Amino acid sequence: MTAIELATGVRAGTNQASVVVDDHLRRIAEGDGDIHAFNLVIAERARSRAEAIDAAVGRGEDPGPLSGVPIALKDNLCTRGTPTTCSSRILDGWCPPYDATVVTRLEQAGAVVVGKTNLDEFAMGSSTENSAFGPTRNPRDPSRVPGGSSGGSAAAVAAGFVPLALGSDTGGSIRQPAALCGVVGAKPTYGGVSRHGLVAFASSLDQIGPFAANVADAALLLDVIAGHDPLDSTSWPEGIPSVSDTLGDGVSGLTIGVVREFLEGGADSDVLARLDGAVAALRSQGADVREVSIPSVIYGLSAYYLIAPAEASSNLARYDGVRYGLRVDAPDIGSMYGATRAEGFGAEVKRRIMLGTYALSAGYYDAYYGQAQRVRTLIIRDFARAYEEVDALLAPTAPTTAFAFGAKTNNPLAMYLSDVFTIPSNLAGHPAMSVPFGVGDDGLPVGVQVLAPALGERVMFRVAAALEAAAPAAQVAA
Repeated sequence: MTAIELATGVRAGTNQASVVVDDHLRRIAEGDGDIHAFNLVIAERARSRAEAIDAAVGRGEDPGPLSGVPIALKDNLCTRGTPTTCSSRILDGWCPPYDATVVTRLEQAGAVVVGKTNLDEFAMGSSTENSAFGPTRNPRDPSRVPGGSSGGSAAAVAAGFVPLALGSDTGGSIRQPAALCGVVGAKPTYGGVSRHGLVAFASSLDQIGPFAANVADAALLLDVIAGHDPLDSTSWPEGIPSVSDTLGDGVSGLTIGVVREFLEGGADSDVLARLDGAVAALRSQGADVREVSIPSVIYGLSAYYLIAPAEASSNLARYDGVRYGLRVDAPDIGSMYGATRAEGFGAEVKRRIMLGTYALSAGYYDAYYGQAQRVRTLIIRDFARAYEEVDALLAPTAPTTAFAFGAKTNNPLAMYLSDVFTIPSNLAGHPAMSVPFGVGDDGLPVGVQVLAPALGERVMFRVAAALEAAAPAAQVAA
């Protein structure tokens, strides 16, 4: 059943939250040993929460639009009294004293958190192979990666462990694993969803967003978590308009652009073939689809891998063994800092901290970080010009289908290229989402990406719903 169907049944009293939650906890217990989508399952807390929802329904109350719906949280979202690890040893034993704003909003809407999902350490990666707790496997083919960094959340939805999950997207970390696992994943407008309680990677790029098995469920989840939050200084005062009521509006009369530079960006031929199918589907539904150029997006990857590590080197300086998490004893405080960080951080996190520190260092700031920010401005301007002509944009989500474990771990550049089509939206602060659209030559899912201007989620979800309705009914590899 979909999340909407589950919530409707619980609210009407024709189903019980306790039954729904027990069913999904059973699925996790039976299947997650092979997938490792979860770092932590909080079964007793979930059951207690479900019982409270059933009691509220019994009193004639409405617990909310997600009543009794099990949901998984990426393990970089703070949960009061429950470990939050970011899949890193350096946060060993840390339990936040507060909930992230999105967690509070989920519970106010009646959702039931069942666990915390695996990720690339501190959200740095594209395969969920960088976790201190081991990799997550792709439910569509366990010999393949689920994508990253929100691979655990994507896998949890794809495996049917939960109907909904939350992830974070700094350079594609929702959309890319959504594409590789064959689910829906959306990155909202920067500032549209509160980041309060999200453990920071790169603060000017991070954004929380939904995973779901279908567009309507993703829309409902976004409606629940979006909105202004005074605890987040970057939060949009007016918030994101509701998207659920637009899904049936269709695409007739819309002008949609296909980004020329992405067509030339190295995507595999079967991925491009699915994109061609998406174009044909939208045209058949009355959209005007044309090719557009956004010249500066070809520099997006280079700019991102200066800006994001620079911000990470600053944000991760707080993990020093003094206030919380791992502490490695040493003769003096300087040695303790070094020993704690050397043991607590993994190789990819260390690589990005060093790269970011170098980019910010005296004598190099203008040449690297400053220049990257100027490129970011060019990307924003080029997107703005494109959106003067079109309502939304279409592109591949990832250059390939899910790749084998270890295929890119020894070549960081090859791994970074997995996000070449998703990064520009983060640099611009615009919304974008991935919708499953058939399979590649290997029988594994392909995602088509829909991009929109800032606060353009309503149009974006209209296009996504149209693509979902037209998606090929191809058999995904088991």
